[in-house]
Parts: sequence; structure tokens; C-alpha cells
Amino acid sequence: MAENLYVRWLDEVSLQDLSLVGGKNASLGELAGALSGSIKVPESFAVTADAYRDMLSQNRIWPEIEDILERTDWSDLSVAAARAADIRTIIGTADLPEGLDQEIRKAYAKLSADHGRNVAVAVRSSATAEDLPGASFAGQHETYLNISGAGNLVKAIRKCFASLFTQRAISYRTNKGFDHKDVALSVGIQRMIRADKASSGVIFTLDTESGNRDIVMITGVWGLGEAIVQGIADPDEFLVHKPTLKLGYEQVLRHRTGSKKVKLVYAQGEAEEPTLWQPVAGPEQLKPCLEDAEVIQLAKQAVIVEQHYSKFHGRPTPMDIEWAKDGPDGSLYILQARPETIHASADSNLLIQYNLDGNGKVIVQGQAVGDRIGSGPVRLVNDAKQLEEVKSGDILVAAATTPDWEPAMKRSAAIITEHGGRTCHAAIVARELGIPVIVGAADARKFLAAGQKVTVDCSQGMTGNVLEGQIPFSVNSVDITKLDRPDVDLMVNLANPGAAFRVAALPVAGVGLARMEFVIANEIQAHPMALLSPGRVSDGETRKQIAALSARHQSGADYFVSRLAEEIATIAAAFYPRPVIVRTSDFKSNEYASLLGGSDFEEPENNPMIGFRGASRYIHPAYQPAFDLECQALKRVRDDMGLSNVIIMIPFCRTIEEAKRVIKLMSKNGLTQGVNSLEIYMMCEIPSNVVLIDEFAKYFDGVSIGSNDLTQLVLGVDRDSEILAADFDEEDLAVTLMIEQAIAGAHRHGLKCGICGQAPSDRPDFADWLVTKQIDSISLSPDSVLAVMQRLSDAKPQLSERAIEAPMASVN
Repeated sequence: MAENLYVRWLDEVSLQDLSLVGGKNASLGELAGALSGSIKVPESFAVTADAYRDMLSQNRIWPEIEDILERTDWSDLSVAAARAADIRTIIGTADLPEGLDQEIRKAYAKLSADHGRNVAVAVRSSATAEDLPGASFAGQHETYLNISGAGNLVKAIRKCFASLFTQRAISYRTNKGFDHKDVALSVGIQRMIRADKASSGVIFTLDTESGNRDIVMITGVWGLGEAIVQGIADPDEFLVHKPTLKLGYEQVLRHRTGSKKVKLVYAQGEAEEPTLWQPVAGPEQLKPCLEDAEVIQLAKQAVIVEQHYSKFHGRPTPMDIEWAKDGPDGSLYILQARPETIHASADSNLLIQYNLDGNGKVIVQGQAVGDRIGSGPVRLVNDAKQLEEVKSGDILVAAATTPDWEPAMKRSAAIITEHGGRTCHAAIVARELGIPVIVGAADARKFLAAGQKVTVDCSQGMTGNVLEGQIPFSVNSVDITKLDRPDVDLMVNLANPGAAFRVAALPVAGVGLARMEFVIANEIQAHPMALLSPGRVSDGETRKQIAALSARHQSGADYFVSRLAEEIATIAAAFYPRPVIVRTSDFKSNEYASLLGGSDFEEPENNPMIGFRGASRYIHPAYQPAFDLECQALKRVRDDMGLSNVIIMIPFCRTIEEAKRVIKLMSKNGLTQGVNSLEIYMMCEIPSNVVLIDEFAKYFDGVSIGSNDLTQLVLGVDRDSEILAADFDEEDLAVTLMIEQAIAGAHRHGLKCGICGQAPSDRPDFADWLVTKQIDSISLSPDSVLAVMQRLSDAKPQLSERAIEAPMASVN
């Protein structure tokens, strides 16, 4: 008999050997061989798929298995579970091929000689039809962790062979059109990394929701990575931007610290189970499981893996990678890598937009997965026995899901889990099934009642909302390659960084208005002066809330700068290298006062709309220290993170003197015009901006018309007044004349002029008219981009004729 007929060491296999050792093992061998100088892969060996095939052949058991497969009604879950168990018993009690037991023990002895007696190993199933476009086989076959001793290893390998016929695996192959006989199983035996004493997790080399390929997304938990896959622990999440990483900017784009309340660790001694769940101490729950330098190291390794696979496949190949940190030596290891299967098979030119056509009360929130909307009655599932109760169109609500739940998940209109992150089992399967999922929705089963009609909205960005009632929604599919671009740059107004990657898929020229105050209100929540001087906050409970917000940071100022920088950077990275115009904070005094601690720093005003706001606020001693923080955050985004596509825009700049002082103050804070290509725009929204456009043009690099405030001040109409709502008209002759003057004045000085008010999104004629006046860009709400683009494209000939009319002509 030939030596090692059934065992191959990792350095003996590559991607060419998929039929021999399955997807996981072939990929691991490829990494260990081709990239050994760049990444660390734990020592491993594989039991080949030939061993599985010979076991079936030599024991003559395939006909019996095939008979069970053909005679069973696999839609009857209780019967299916019993018949699948029968097949596993047949395989689990079959004699192993001659020599296999000896080969396994010999290989394990070598591994133990190198790494210690009875070295702990992970025993992983590796199917020959696995990690294919549209068929990840995620969680379909078994993995056994912390297996020690040759006898236990052989038993675990037998179980892996049998796991090819779990009920979920049979159902999955049937649904995907695979012939059961054509799929075989190899088993990988990999030295366990002591992640139980450190951390582990999953990496995707794209944004898992939008498919944006400029992102590396790293998730991690304390202990073994099964906590992420099973959705038991809510993981930390880190984003890294590939284009700027390539340029040498080694910065984490965004941090999200999960609760991580439990971790999976090695069991000690002769425990019945080789692993066990342990609670994580309170302080450790709040601590990120990776340092920033480690996040960057993993991101670099992930990019190397992606580049290697892209060369091998002849096309860009985003990857799904498992990693682990070894507690004793602190090294980072790659445990597994496979091509990402959802976005890889999607048509990148087909833009599908889900939009709610109504409103509803938010009952519970979590992390959004799937960028879709679903509605139906709530079906609470507390254990697997209740899965048969899940009917087609139900909203499945559970603590977490497991691979066994796949048949019930397929029947669901949406899924809500109380635990888990965007790379847990529920998230991966849901993306493949094309249904919306909200994970990490704390106490969802407490807030939702069985049979209650709800809508699951994952279309708004990173946060998913469960809304009361079945709210109507629409779905719009557009092939962006067939859209004719109009003769003007269309951009978007954006307030929610969580939606940035989704919105960036629109065929737009960039962001015409990113609203900083939205980030401050929703993500930071506290008044910047209250964070700088918490001792001046009069209410004790408010001081506690502010202290809790900034608890993980060096100071309140560090909290403000870090959070603001990350949120702005998220928008800038999503659209990179397209320009992103960020407007510095434009709260009114009453809005600032509503922030935590704000009432102690804001004086009441009779008319905040034309009060202490914009440029005058930035240079005033009462707010200047807070504006310094805004500048620090913007400088961090542009200079430290490398996102130089950020353009800064100053709102409500009443006078030339204010312009001079604000620009000087920004320079003092390291934001100097022209340095690192920095441009500073003026928000043109006050009549003085238009009347003195030739003077303002000397100090700014571009102009963006804020038609909402400009209309208000030209007509003397409070835009928030319900009584005067009918008089607020952005197409009034006085307003359009002002807009024409602003466009012409900017162009006289070679400056770009855009508009970012709401009117072009809502009023077709107004957008048409702006094009005839040769405006450089129109910034729209995301939901109106495609409609406006199509209309302007269709109207090109007519708009060209209108553009030669008298320069002061008005739509009126």
C-alpha cells in the first residue's frame, strides 16, 4: 500500500486540488504555500475526499443512502430529521478504508511532536462543492474544536464525514441543485490557535451590505470564533479603507465595540464537551478585542489574500477570511479564506432600491443586513422545536439562528435576532436567500408579540428598524449602464453616515452636502462645550450621561473628535475619490440647547433661524473651542486618514470680515487652503453672499447655494412657519434672480457653483431651469437621483435651447 494514500499535509495541496481536499483545505493550502512569507497559517493536514468515497464504496452503503434520499419527503421536517439521522448512523458506523486510521494517527503524532503531546486541533469539514458563487455552504457541515488525542481525532473525523448528511445540508444541496452523489467530503485537521486566551473573528474584503469593494470589514470577539458564526456574542467591528491604506495611511476608518458578553473557551480536563461558554467580565466587554495596529495588520493580510486570489481567478475576488490571535505569543493567524459568494455573483450594474412608502413607529432596532424591506406577522421561535410553526411570509424572531434553521429561514419574509453581528450565520444565510435581517436587536422577543404585524426595514443604512404595522414599500431596479448622464453633475445630500456605502452606489458625482450636525445629534448626542467643560453642566444626571458617552475615550474632547472624524470619514471613504462637501455644524441655538448639556451653554433667542449660527458662532469666544474640535476632526479625516476628497463648507457667513476670520481660525487649526489640496466652499444662502459675490469669491474656492435659507431671507418668510408655508416659494422671481446672480458671479471668478437645497429634488421644472443657467452641480436627496437623472437626460435638447435665452430670464 502506498504511504499517505489518504492524508495530505498543507504544503502538498493548492487550489488545484479542490476535488481532492475540498474548498476549505484547498484554499488553506494555497495560502500556506503561495503566501507563507506574508501571513501565518496554522500547521494542518487533510484527510482526502478519496477516503470518504472509498469508505462508501468499500462498505457498499451508497445504494442504501440513495434509497433513503429518494423515499423521504424532505419537506416534512420531523420525518426529514429522522431519515437524515439514519444516514449519519450508516456512515458513522461504516468501516474506515484500510490504512486510514493508521495514517491519521501518524500525521497527528507528527503534529504532537512539533507542538506538544496530544496537541489540540480543530477538525473541519471541507466539501468538494463549497465556497462557490451563489453557494457558500456556510455552516452546513460540522466543525469540532479543541480535539485532543488520536482516538478522539478519529471519532471527530467520522462525525465530519457523516455531517455531509445533516438535514440542513441535504436541504441546502437540494435547493441549490447539487446531486448528493457528486459531493464528497474531505476533513482538515488544524492546530488550534489559543484564541480562547485572546480573540478571533471574520474578515470580509468588501462592505457586506453594499458590496463596496474599497472596504475591509473585520469583526472579532473574545475567545473562539464560533461565537460570531453562531451569533451568540455581539462582535466588535472595524472598517479599513483599502485605497488610502495602499497610500500608506494606516488608520482604522470606523470602530464599533460590541457587547461581547460571552466567549467560547477550551474546556479543562476530561470535560464532556471540548469547549464551553464563559461570561466576559464587564470591563472586557467594553474593551475592543483588537488594538488598532492589529486591525491594520489583519487588513493588510486580507488585501494580500484578495490580490492573490484575484490573480488566480483572473478577476477581482473579494474574500471571506477567518482569523485568530494566539494568546501565548500574540501572533495573528489566518485560519481559512474563501471567495465571498453573495456580491461576487451579483450584477454590479443593477441597482435595486427598496423604499418605504409610509411611516410607522419604531419598536426595536439592531444592525441591518440585506438592504431590503420585508413585512408580515411575528413568529417567536425560542427553540428548534418551534421551527415547523414558521409559515411562509412570517417574520422569524429568535435569540440567534443556527445552520439547522435554514429551511425555516427560507420561508421567512424577514428575520430578527437578539444577538449576532453582520458576519454571523443568520446574516450570511439571509444575504444568500435575499431577505432582510436585523441582528443584535436587544430584547426583541420582549418588545414583539406573536402574530403582531410589523415591517423590517434594512434599507436605511447600518441601522435596521422594526416598525409597527405592515407599511407599503416599493422596489425599483435600474441598470445604471443604460442611464444617459445629463449635462450637469448630480450629487447627493447625505445626513446619515450609516447609509453612505449604499448611497455611494448611485451614479453620482459625489456628495454635495454632508450635514455635520446630524452626526453630532445622533452619534455624539452631547453639546461639544459640555464635553469640553462637563463641570459647567448643572444637572447631575446629565453629567452622568455625558460621562458614560465618553467613558471609552481619554476625554470628552477626544470622544467628540474621534466620533465625528469616524462618521465623516465613513462618508468620504464610501464616495472616494469623488468629492464630499462637508458643511460644518449648522445648528441653531435652540437645536444646540436640545443636546445633552446644551441648555447650560446656549442663550434663548427670539428668532434662532437668523441668530447665533454659522460663521459668527465659530469665531465667538462662547463657541470657538468647540469649533476647534470640529476642525481637529476634519484635519484627522483629511491628513491622518488620507481622505483628501473632503471639501469643507462654511454656512451662514454674513460678512467678508467673518469669512476672513473663519478661514484664519481654520488655518490656525491646521486646515489651510491649498495645503493637501484643501478647498473651502461658502454656503451661499444670505442675500449679502449674492450681492457681494465678487468679494466673497476672493476668499472661497467654490460656492454652494442653499436655496432653503436663501428663499427665506429674500422673501422674509420663516421657512418653519406653517401659516406662511404657501408663501415659501423657491421659484419666486426674486429668488431665481438671486440664484442667477450667484451662479454668474461664481463663474466670473472661475469658481464652481452648485446647489444643495431641497427644491431640485421636489420640483422638476426648477431642476430643469438650473441646468439652463449652467449651474455646475445639483445635489439631490438620494431617493430622487435616478428620477431626476432620467428626466434631465430626456430633456437635453430642450434644455440646450432654453440655455441661450436672456441671462436674467426666470421660470416665472
